[in-house]
Amino acid sequence: MKTERAPAVESVDRALRMLQELAAHGSGATLEELATASGLPKSSAHRTLAALRERGFATQQPDGRYLAGPELLRVAFEFYDRIDLRVALQPVLVRLNREVNETIHLGVLDGADVVYLDKLEPSHPIALTSRVGGRNPAYCTGVGKALLAWTYPTEDAIRGWVDEHGPLEVRTSTTITEPAALAREMAKIRSDGWARDMEESEQGVRCLAAPLFLGGAVPRAAVSIAAPRERLSATRMRSLAPILLRATSSPPLGGPRGAGRGLDDAVGATAQ
Repeated sequence: MKTERAPAVESVDRALRMLQELAAHGSGATLEELATASGLPKSSAHRTLAALRERGFATQQPDGRYLAGPELLRVAFEFYDRIDLRVALQPVLVRLNREVNETIHLGVLDGADVVYLDKLEPSHPIALTSRVGGRNPAYCTGVGKALLAWTYPTEDAIRGWVDEHGPLEVRTSTTITEPAALAREMAKIRSDGWARDMEESEQGVRCLAAPLFLGGAVPRAAVSIAAPRERLSATRMRSLAPILLRATSSPPLGGPRGAGRGLDDAVGATAQ
């Protein structure tokens, strides 16, 4: 027997469906188009839009087309600005940690560095020098490279970042410090969708990382899987990459990644 929902629940559901359609029609849509897309009768769609207009969540243009209203944008941006990343992303980090049983980092970009907001340890003994609140240079860490690749998405942009924060220090024999080489590395990261740290920051420690867009065009944070070289071979990196990408691109974490080849190709990406 089908359970009927209360009128209040139905009204909320209609409003949410209409908000989703308004968000999907950036240039506006007619009443008929919104009713069809949302699956609502035209009369219900009209009443729902009237209520949303009353609260500023929708507007109507002189030509009759409806757009998302300023209140919707204000609420979205207020949440985006105030979100506590560590709290919001804790379930994602815990699931990833349990699935791969390696050290998981959550970090953000701060000028020349990455700052670690969270760190989850594996069940087996390991001693990585990273710590919550600690910093590392962005250009030679997986988290940092994942953030730089999309925050500075052109060769000119990354060269400008190097000019501002350089010269880049050689930390290990594999550290990339030459601007042109770093720009090529950023392009590869964007193509693959994930970054590698091949002992570029700390000898004997490798990691792979992916950005977290949280609905924006520029990543707010990045997540990495780190382990000693002996446990993170090129082969294992390739096997972990799809797991990491699924974790960081699932709603509500995903966004306009521009990350190139996707999960299937990530499996075949070569860690060098």
